[in-house]
Amino acid sequence: MTYATDRLHEEIAYVAYHFHWSLDAILDMEHHDRRQYTEQIASLVTRGAGEG
Repeated sequence: MTYATDRLHEEIAYVAYHFHWSLDAILDMEHHDRRQYTEQIASLVTRGAGEG
């Protein structure tokens, strides 16, 4: 099964924007790990928006 290129680019941009990690570092991650990071970032962003 392949992963949609658009979705992959969204994940990369999201992690890079919030964690300032390099493209190579993000691409070296397993898909499952990258998805976990995007979910954790979303949780932090949502929590932060609720506090502000």
